[in-house]
Amino acid sequence: MLTNLEKEIRKNLKHNIAVNLGDGSFFGVALGFASFSTILPLFVASMTDSALLIGLVPAIHSVGWQLPQLFTASHVSRLRQYKRNVLMMTIHERAPFFGFAIVALLLPTIGFTASLWLTFLLLSWQGLGGGFTANSWTSMISKIIPADSRGTFFGLQAGLANLFISIAAVGAGYLLDYFASPLDFAACFFLAGFFFTVSWFFLANTREPIDKEKIIPEEKTHFWDDSKKILKRDKNFNWFLTARFLSQFATMGFSFYIIYALREFNMSDVVAGYLTATLTISQTIANIGMGWLGDKIGHRLMLIIGAIAALLSAVLAWNAQSINWFYPIFILAGMANVSIWTIGMAVAVQFGTEHERPIYIGLAQTLTAPATIIAPIIGGWIADSVGFIPTFSISTALSVVMLFILVFLVKDPRHQPK
Repeated sequence: MLTNLEKEIRKNLKHNIAVNLGDGSFFGVALGFASFSTILPLFVASMTDSALLIGLVPAIHSVGWQLPQLFTASHVSRLRQYKRNVLMMTIHERAPFFGFAIVALLLPTIGFTASLWLTFLLLSWQGLGGGFTANSWTSMISKIIPADSRGTFFGLQAGLANLFISIAAVGAGYLLDYFASPLDFAACFFLAGFFFTVSWFFLANTREPIDKEKIIPEEKTHFWDDSKKILKRDKNFNWFLTARFLSQFATMGFSFYIIYALREFNMSDVVAGYLTATLTISQTIANIGMGWLGDKIGHRLMLIIGAIAALLSAVLAWNAQSINWFYPIFILAGMANVSIWTIGMAVAVQFGTEHERPIYIGLAQTLTAPATIIAPIIGGWIADSVGFIPTFSISTALSVVMLFILVFLVKDPRHQPK
């Protein structure tokens, strides 16, 4: 017997899937024109030779997205409707791209130092904007998409986003080649801002009913009090958190595959392009396939498959004999990335009750944030100090530990008492 809320959700399901896939697709187009792994680092590299500053670009984005989620959890858990919060907060992760464009145009006038300061202020604003949006967005999606379809939806949305990132990235490459600097970057960032705006309008068309049945305690509790209760009570979730934390170290070698292939096997630019395409395509297919399979046979199994993929990828990189080995290495890395991010999100929302879900989401993201920034720093230090092979071997060992935890200690949260 469906509740009134569930009936409303089922009635609007096709509409909500369509508009949110539209949001994800145009979000992907925007990211293709202002990628945190290529375009923005290149923009920073045009102003400085510092490898540290260039490397901070994706790290600021990732940590900014993860870190605030626990701190917003108590507020989000008391909302009967998440949409307004999502729409207001997500402006802060989209508007900074117009700021990047303005900085690019002003670069010849204000100089490199001022432009770098402004760029990193905008990166921090953007990252934190995503982080303050993420918990309410994940809670909203988990509410409007039934539990038996969430993995499929998360996977399909991420797969479409990856596909459109790839297409737009080609367009960005032509823009960078066609226009003189800094007009080339300004054009990319303005287009990114435009497509983020289009994406926002798709998101704004989400139909989210007000949850009048949700039980909200009269006394407002502090997020850390709620967190301590969950961490003390839910041992299964604690093991999930442990595996999620370790996953960042188990995959820290992934960041150095391209550099290793270049230095050890004299990789050409053409092969680099093919390897990048291999990674993107494998992530697109894995997002859709693993999301759908997770709904059918369990997302925990997808986490285990992802851990196996991470292990095999590191082992192959450790023992690579030629450049051709890197095609399966990148395919396996793509599967592992999907398992950690897309499937990890699908698993996190399965813990706890509707009221507790934002706390679980926040814990799963915020407590992983330190590992997200520390792992690549440690991996880079090891690679610089003693070489890439020890980095890959350590990733291999930690993949084994992560796999052990997922197989023997983490239970499927769907079958655990709430």
